[in-house]
Amino acid sequence: MRPVENPPHTSESQYTTSMATATQVVPLSEYLETAYHPDRDYIDGELRERNVGKWEHARLQWLLAFWFASNEAAWQVTGSTEQRMRVSRSRIRIADLVVLRPGPHPDILIEPPLLVIEVLSPDDTYSELQERCKDYREMGVETVWIIDPKTRSGRMCSGADWIEAERLEVVGTPIHVNLDSLFSQINSTAGSGNAS
Repeated sequence: MRPVENPPHTSESQYTTSMATATQVVPLSEYLETAYHPDRDYIDGELRERNVGKWEHARLQWLLAFWFASNEAAWQVTGSTEQRMRVSRSRIRIADLVVLRPGPHPDILIEPPLLVIEVLSPDDTYSELQERCKDYREMGVETVWIIDPKTRSGRMCSGADWIEAERLEVVGTPIHVNLDSLFSQINSTAGSGNAS
């Protein structure tokens, strides 16, 4: 393994920061055989830490998972949280939540899910989010939702356009969530799980 080199023309302070956060190139086979806690994305040989969510992030994941589990039979779906997905030959992303058609699924998804949901963390950057969503779309994921607990807002992408909406949907299916209902449960210690 070798450290990733600093870009040319870096200042002394940039060099010190880069050295502190230097990464190593890891073979895909090693990544696939290793369990990381928390799990990490694999991007072209580089391990990338994901921003671990705080209370509102974790609470939203919990409520969303409950919402989808409650509707599995009616919507004919299944799903998981923190799921590894092989979005290309050299990239594996870990989605906050994925929604899939029922049936057997491998440990690392290679077929695009019906829906990928990302709940933003305070440390997420716009450029990282753009890159992540681009990977999902290039894998063939038709619908991506991004939910921001800080602004209590959500966006959905089906096709090329991002649309901000209070009700997020998967076009052509009954799959949906109403954000107002979801956000009202964030601070509840005994939420009903009703995000209709």
